[in-house]
Amino acid sequence: QVQLVESGGGLVQAGGSLRLSCVASGGAFSNYAMAWFRQAPGQEREFVATISKSGTSTYYANSVQGRFTISKDNAKNTGYLQMNSLKPADTAVYYCAADSRARVAAQYDYWGQGTQVTVST
Repeated sequence: QVQLVESGGGLVQAGGSLRLSCVASGGAFSNYAMAWFRQAPGQEREFVATISKSGTSTYYANSVQGRFTISKDNAKNTGYLQMNSLKPADTAVYYCAADSRARVAAQYDYWGQGTQVTVST
């Protein structure tokens, strides 16, 4: 069973950048597709991006396409979400998840604890 731990969140001004990391343990990361979701207060958990086991195939929500980049380094058992041109609407708790490529949170068995991203105006 894989365990996931996110880091890298924080407070940033609009237009700024952050890189989130998701370290996996308990299993070979190369065996898992992964995704990033986010959840703002009072809202449902929202799909952000997903990446294949090998890291060669990615898919993004329309709201982040062109601004965010998902990647994974299987040798380091770590996934990443590079977030550029951040907007206040990106403010949320960000979660990494495995093992699926679905855009629905219920399809994922493994979740991290989340990391807060706050974008100020």
